[in-house]
Amino acid sequence: MVPQSLLETREIALRLGPAGRTYASLRWLDALGIHTPNQRRAPASARHFLFVCFGNIMRSAMAEALMERHLRNSELEGQAHAVSAGLHAVPGREAHPWAQQASADLGISLLDHRAQLLTREMVEQADCVFAMDFQNKAELLTLYPEAQEKICMLSTYAEGEAQFREIRDPYLADLEETRKCGRLLETCVRNLLVSIFPGSADRLNQASGQASPMRP
Repeated sequence: MVPQSLLETREIALRLGPAGRTYASLRWLDALGIHTPNQRRAPASARHFLFVCFGNIMRSAMAEALMERHLRNSELEGQAHAVSAGLHAVPGREAHPWAQQASADLGISLLDHRAQLLTREMVEQADCVFAMDFQNKAELLTLYPEAQEKICMLSTYAEGEAQFREIRDPYLADLEETRKCGRLLETCVRNLLVSIFPGSADRLNQASGQASPMRP
């Protein structure tokens, strides 16, 4: 009997075509508890952040809105910039209803969000490109090998068991999973900004109701 996880990995790898081998490698290493490939962090000089997921209607959209709120509430507005896009986005599509509800719970709004398809220009302009899961990362590395050094997993800034792992797409789950995803994104975005603007740690943590940030 072949484990279901192995079958799923093989199916996704085949579907990804040229990116499939990279995806499979990331999955096997993760299963073995080897997270070294996912530990790259944004340089301290980074100011232009690009969040990428599959369709830009849930995870990356929430991450962008969360960063904008943190920058605004911590008096860092104008010192950094966030944008989001989807590798397979349908341009102009509204945020998923679950993402809209989960975002409202976090105090942000996606009512005006419209999906954008990822472009080479976006990747070139970004100081750091954040993938949400291994499929995203594998496709990014395959499509933009010249940007390898600035492609990171957003979960680098997660805490506990979630760190360096996939921030899974809640699209095929439900509202509660989307809410959990939103809370994880909140933690990641806050810790990312704390690492970039350590002098603003207190304001960033107060803005999100957190007592202490993740240590770099």
